[in-house]
Amino acid sequence: MEENKKIERLLIDIKGLLGTNKKVMNVDDLAQYTGLSKSKIYKLTHLKLIPAGNNPNIRQKFFDKDKIDAWLLGEPNLSDEFLEQQFNKSLLKNRK
Repeated sequence: MEENKKIERLLIDIKGLLGTNKKVMNVDDLAQYTGLSKSKIYKLTHLKLIPAGNNPNIRQKFFDKDKIDAWLLGEPNLSDEFLEQQFNKSLLKNRK
């Protein structure tokens, strides 16, 4: 039984590593790749603070791995405080 659990964990790890070879990622892939929560990714996407695909015919969000890598290396501010401030600014702007 323990051996099956080890094999299962190993397969999950392999699947995760294979996912990082994708050129285009969805929110689940991006969360696994970056370690960010899906809710944080959705906030960043809503605030246009993360590079995302902009195809208006597709409702699901997609992300270019190369652009994400460049964005991550640019040391973006991902703190909850900063995102909350940006979100509030966005809400206030939309009210006017």
